[in-house]
Amino acid sequence: MEEKSKIVKVKKNSEGDITDVMLDNGSVHAIDEAITMAKNDLIDGVNVGKAKNGREYLRSNPNGEESDNLDNLPMF
Repeated sequence: MEEKSKIVKVKKNSEGDITDVMLDNGSVHAIDEAITMAKNDLIDGVNVGKAKNGREYLRSNPNGEESDNLDNLPMF
């Protein structure tokens, strides 16, 4: 069974939206690719939400910890 990766860093655009994620193995993925990976259960600790406008987005699984929310991760 393949080991699941975890998001450790994020890259944001000027609006503060996450555009890319870095996994614990050092690989970098565009947010759309990361969403697909999350749907395929390849990334640990996140799930895919859907905004009112129908756009999908990545979010941390709720665990009461703010420090591991995607918006609070270090930037690269």
